[in-house]
Amino acid sequence: MIIASFFLVFLTAIGENLFFFFLFCFCGEQDGNQGITDTVPTPIVIIDQDSDPDSTVVEITFGDRLGALLDTMNALKNLGLNVVKANVFLDSSGKHNKFSITKADTGRKVEDPELLEQIRLTIINNLIQYHPESSSQLAMGAAFGLLPPKEQVDVDIATHINVSADGPNRSLLYVETADRPGLLVDLVKIITDINIDVESGEFDTEGLLAKAKFHVSYQGKAIIRPLQLVLANSLRYFLRRPSTEESSF
Repeated sequence: MIIASFFLVFLTAIGENLFFFFLFCFCGEQDGNQGITDTVPTPIVIIDQDSDPDSTVVEITFGDRLGALLDTMNALKNLGLNVVKANVFLDSSGKHNKFSITKADTGRKVEDPELLEQIRLTIINNLIQYHPESSSQLAMGAAFGLLPPKEQVDVDIATHINVSADGPNRSLLYVETADRPGLLVDLVKIITDINIDVESGEFDTEGLLAKAKFHVSYQGKAIIRPLQLVLANSLRYFLRRPSTEESSF
């Protein structure tokens, strides 16, 4: 009873965020449940630019196999980032490790697509390093993993693009396609090359697939139907032919 009362007072005093910091300090990268199962869970990495106006939220799930990911947090710090908040929660899909990160030099959320892609690939690389079995479920596993994917995703079949209304001043672009390194940067470049602004969004890596949601606008307004078709066709062309040279146009 005395110990329980002390723990309650301690938790109240330090606050939830600091409590999780102490929790992480006593856990390692591989402290998750390492029990061998017949089915390797689908690794999921979410880069969320929508839910917090002040930070970029990263969420990592790999069934119940992940620990506190201290090595991943250190790798993010090496990119010039600060982990300002960390949280862990469980649900039916597994253990979710969620970080709020900002740029160390400005204290602001990450806006640069190239740095966002670096964050994504750094997390995936650490996932493959500490959980080699995950490489069989990741596109990067074909190049860097011990267990490459057994089957490659057909880009033509996997690619889905949709533009819908998102209020009077912007539209919501949804893209689902086969994942590959550099994809986030390529998507943003294709969109901005036709003078469409990307305001914010979310980029999810779910196994061999990538699913992106972007809030987009044209000259401060929602995208009209003809421009929606141009955007969708441009994305579809580049995604289905990622190796096409610009000189071929």
